[in-house]
Amino acid sequence: MNNQPGLVAILAYDGLCTFEFGIAVEIFGLARPEFDFPWYTQCIVAVDPGPMRAMGGIQVLADGGLELLDQARTIIVPGWRSRDEAPPQELLEALRRAHERGARLLSICSGVFALAASGLLDGLGATTHWRYAAELAQRFPNIQVDPDVLYVDAGQLITSAGSAAGIDACLHLVARDFGTQVANSVARRLVMSPQRTGGQAQFIPAPVSRTPRSDLSRVMQWARERLHQPLTVSELAAQALMSERTFLRRFSEATGAAPKAWLQHERLARARELLENGSETTEAIALRCGYHSVESFRVAFRSRVGLAPSVYRERFGRGAPLQGPAG
Repeated sequence: MNNQPGLVAILAYDGLCTFEFGIAVEIFGLARPEFDFPWYTQCIVAVDPGPMRAMGGIQVLADGGLELLDQARTIIVPGWRSRDEAPPQELLEALRRAHERGARLLSICSGVFALAASGLLDGLGATTHWRYAAELAQRFPNIQVDPDVLYVDAGQLITSAGSAAGIDACLHLVARDFGTQVANSVARRLVMSPQRTGGQAQFIPAPVSRTPRSDLSRVMQWARERLHQPLTVSELAAQALMSERTFLRRFSEATGAAPKAWLQHERLARARELLENGSETTEAIALRCGYHSVESFRVAFRSRVGLAPSVYRERFGRGAPLQGPAG
């Protein structure tokens, strides 16, 4: 375990995307007096020489140039000024060097085009704003573009969808480093949900559903109270007073996910809470979260979280020292 979360370098450039930049500064640069362990340090890195103006006419002052990327453990690419403009070669070379020595790179929205231009995403999964997904896939055919998700974690490289999805991706990185309790605390300070369900599909323009969102919210809450049961689509549809076909369509429209995928997400989120805050055995937690085989629970948990349940508890459980990020 690395006891220091390290330096987060946030790129700034002429034409800077202000909202995406603000997300990164808010999450990684804001002081966190509520925590009694080291938080990230942060610096602003100038991509361009001379004065840089962000959207809205704001002038941005940086802490230094691209040489700062050689010291960073994490690099944030907060959008890019134009999808049609190739990033400077000096920036691409600096990103490749950082990746080679093990730094994590996270892009927000159109920032993925800078990572794509570096070649680092070749052979990996990635995402971007749903408006740009087809263009990204066409221009960079070696990247496996997923247009439906809020972010893609490919290990050292994390890419997020449209602007606000950058919050989801950044909180995910915080959870990777410190566990979900800390990420949830950061989310509460942002006054937002720590884990949004569904993907981008729910934000793509579509006809307004005739079913009030509160109807599905009621069914979802009903399901959350029964995660230990083998819930079926027919049971959920019956609770919503809909046919299965109508329920499946409207659930997907509202959440961007199929009911089965949503249930898996909720069960594993509950499992993480239980592993962090309780002392129940893995077998008991598997049953409480609706897995009737502890092995299937372990496989699902490792696939989603990247750690075995026992290792997750060791790192992020109540008795674990919160003194720095994991791994």
